[in-house]
Amino acid sequence: MNVSLKNQRILVTGASRGIGRAIAKQLSDSGAEVIIHFNSNQIEAEKLLQELKNSAFIEKCDLSDSSQVSGFIPSLVEKYGPLSGIVNNAGIAISAPDTLATDDWLAIWEKTMAVNSTAVGILCKEFVDQAKPQKEGRIVNISSRAAFRGDTTDYLAYGASKGALVSLTRSMARHYGKQGIKAFLIAPGFTRTDMAEEILSEYGEEFALNDIALNELTRPEDIAPMVTLLCSGLADHATGTSIDINAGSYVR
Repeated sequence: MNVSLKNQRILVTGASRGIGRAIAKQLSDSGAEVIIHFNSNQIEAEKLLQELKNSAFIEKCDLSDSSQVSGFIPSLVEKYGPLSGIVNNAGIAISAPDTLATDDWLAIWEKTMAVNSTAVGILCKEFVDQAKPQKEGRIVNISSRAAFRGDTTDYLAYGASKGALVSLTRSMARHYGKQGIKAFLIAPGFTRTDMAEEILSEYGEEFALNDIALNELTRPEDIAPMVTLLCSGLADHATGTSIDINAGSYVR
């Protein structure tokens, strides 16, 4: 099976590091023109740009600010041309113990929802708007096992924000399919990234290893091939599906 993304232009959010970086590299290796989104880590985004095999671009947007997110997709289309795909990978996980004062807890909740849910909703809406005339487009939303099995009390906001993506993805798949738009959701488990290192430092690596069925933690490179397949069009009849990549830590 030849998985080719030739002539595709795909936006990957949060592509300067971790899962997003691996996805951007795999998409480029498979022939896509990739738009690398970043927020603050421009140096890493520029490094990635130099590593990619095909034509690529970097674009900044603060996903916690809806006023910046709104209009981001139209600006990319005007600059580079229509997008064939979007991978909503960017996300944050901020610890918020239930012992926090409510105002402090709420601030973390609202920021988490802004980045992990609201921004994704806006980006999906604007992606669909520009994809309708082409009658083709693919959305891959990166959620989490936490959307299905829940999370610890420190990460209630994270789990809830990732759960919202499940319904969003299914709704878009069901109602935009006849307009040529497909939507998929990937739910990784604990993955070895910079963000995960913060959690490992808190709970310890044995905590994570004891929770999975395999002998090693999932790496970003273990997730990227599935994203590439979904973007290719070879799995379009799986639209609306949720795919677990969690090393057997949560089996549905």
